[in-house]
Amino acid sequence: MKPAHPEDPSEPAPAIQVLERVFAVLDVLAQHREPVSLKHISQLTGLHPSTAHRILNDLALGRLVDRPEAGNYRLGMRLLELGNLVKARLDVRDAALLPMRELHRLTHQPVNLSMRQGDEIVYVERAYSERSGMQVVRAIGGRAPLHLTSVGKLFLAHDDRDRVLSYAARTGLKGQTGNSIISLPRLERELDEVRTVGLARDDEELELGVRCIAAGIYDDQGQLVAGLSVSAPSDRLEASWAGPVKATADAISQALGYRGDAV
Repeated sequence: MKPAHPEDPSEPAPAIQVLERVFAVLDVLAQHREPVSLKHISQLTGLHPSTAHRILNDLALGRLVDRPEAGNYRLGMRLLELGNLVKARLDVRDAALLPMRELHRLTHQPVNLSMRQGDEIVYVERAYSERSGMQVVRAIGGRAPLHLTSVGKLFLAHDDRDRVLSYAARTGLKGQTGNSIISLPRLERELDEVRTVGLARDDEELELGVRCIAAGIYDDQGQLVAGLSVSAPSDRLEASWAGPVKATADAISQALGYRGDAV
C-alpha cells in the first residue's frame, strides 16, 4: 500500500526526514476517530513498523499521541491544548480589530491588543494613527514584562499568590523607569486594586511619558486570554476612557462567547 501522503514536488518537504515521518503519522491518526493499530499506521505511512513504533513512543512521551491500549494509538490531548491556544489567538485578533478601531476613533490614541506568553506580554495587534502625537515604540510582536504593563497586571491579578511570588522570584521585579514597581508588597497592593476595579494601569512604569489603561478579554470558557489597552502621552490619558476601554473589552469577550462578568 502506498504511503498516505506521497511526495508532491509542488509542495515543500520538511528539511529533516524524521519530521516528515512524524507529520505522516499524525495525519494518519487525524483521519481516524478510533485508535489505530501500529500495523495499520505502518501500512498507511509506508514506514517500517519499528520506525513507526519509535516515532509513536516519542510522540506519546510528549502527550501528542495517546496509547489507550497496547499497540493502538490516537491523537493526544496536548494537541487539543495547543490548538486551543492557537484558536484563542486567531479568534481574539479577528474579533478585536473593528472594536479597536472604534476605540481609537474615540480616543485618538493607540489601542493595543496583547496576550501573555510566560512572564511577558506580547503585542499582537494595534490600532493607531500618526495624529495621535505619540510615537509607537513597541511594534506588533514586541514584548514587555508583566509587572511593568497594564495588560500584564491583569494577568498577574488572575494568578494566585503562589504564582505571583514565583513570578517575582524569577524576574526579580526589575524596573525600567523611576515609576516601575520593583517591590513585592507594592505589586500585591496594585494587583488587589486591579481585582477590585477590573481595570489595570501603567503610570510611566514601562516608558517615561507614556501611561496606559487596560481591561481584560475573556473566552467562552471564562479564561482571560488577552488584554485591551489604550496608550497615551502622560498628560493626555483621560480618566473618562476607563468606561469605553472596559466596554470595548467586554464586547470583544462577548464576540468570543463569554457570557459572564469580566472582572
